[in-house]
Amino acid sequence: MTSSIQASKNPVINIFIIAGEESGDIHGSYLVQEMLKLYPQIKFAGHGGDKMKAAGVKIVEHISDLALVGFTEVIKHLPFMFNVMSNTIKTIREISPSRVIMIDYPGFNLRLAKKLNILNIPVTYFILPQVWAWKEKRAEIIKNYIDQALSIIPFEKDWYNERGINTDFVGHPFVDIEKASITKKEFFSKHSLALNMPLLTLLPGSRQQEIDRHWPIFNDVINKLHNIFPNIQFIIGKAPDVLLPDCPDFVHIERDNPRLTMYYSDAGLIASGTATLEAAVLGLPAVVCYKTSKITYWIGKRLAKVKYLSLINLIANREIVPEFIQQKMNAEMLIKALIPLLSDTPEQEKMISGYKQITEQLGVHGVYRHAAKLIVGKTLKHNIND
Repeated sequence: MTSSIQASKNPVINIFIIAGEESGDIHGSYLVQEMLKLYPQIKFAGHGGDKMKAAGVKIVEHISDLALVGFTEVIKHLPFMFNVMSNTIKTIREISPSRVIMIDYPGFNLRLAKKLNILNIPVTYFILPQVWAWKEKRAEIIKNYIDQALSIIPFEKDWYNERGINTDFVGHPFVDIEKASITKKEFFSKHSLALNMPLLTLLPGSRQQEIDRHWPIFNDVINKLHNIFPNIQFIIGKAPDVLLPDCPDFVHIERDNPRLTMYYSDAGLIASGTATLEAAVLGLPAVVCYKTSKITYWIGKRLAKVKYLSLINLIANREIVPEFIQQKMNAEMLIKALIPLLSDTPEQEKMISGYKQITEQLGVHGVYRHAAKLIVGKTLKHNIND
């Protein structure tokens, strides 16, 4: 396929794209940009955030209203989500897109895929649901209602193919992480940090529910570590659209580009999520933690089929980063795991070595371009056949 198809010779194609949280908004924005390079006549509408909007998507529902996590949290918002589902189907009927692209967000997207079946609109799933971890029966929904499956996790391709779902591994987007926009000296100067003192980054989560549950423990870690080692510096990588409670005045906050904290810190305390794999790619020694409601944890514990929570450990199938989940997530245990990572130690060296084994499996550069070529190619082929 050529790098761009001339608009004068080709019709406009409508595509509906759905992301339900911050990470999906990021992935969606890059995917849209690459698709428009290949076929500029695509008109995008769908659910997403500010980044997708800036990339050219007409936003129907904003991710700030859609990002829910946990069983109890979702149940509380069921009436709203039913309304979103109804409006989404109505909008898709009106637009009659050539394709629907779903990005992660399985609780909503898989239900929608089943409902869209009667409309005979092909569906691409980019960043597949992690049904290998739990709810394996959802694989049948993907098999029956998804036209194109694109994976970003190395072992998923074989797992899905073994279950009759033709899947392409496009590589993980983190292999395309760009160089830092500013130097370490500039970053430290921006936050009035001392270059000769260790820096710990704190990433408590990208959803408000995560912040609310994690922050008291993170704050406890900060204060206790500060009392033990006054020379340790602290910086928070704040996700967009979340509110941070009050924190000690010696703690710095990076609001513009939270990823910069991972480039230039000595270690990180990270809420489990995509940021844990990001830490591996950037070579940031990290401790992973997560806490949710008791009911959500109880249900998840009984449904989960994997030994680990973080993607780093899941891909490696062994513990590379320590995980502290639910009741194990307390200041004392987190501090004990963090201290060896803040300086040159055998623990730090072993973790960095494990990271290298992981990053070698993540694919080659140009992930979004690869995915865009597959989606545009399949969409054009489908339109021609129609």
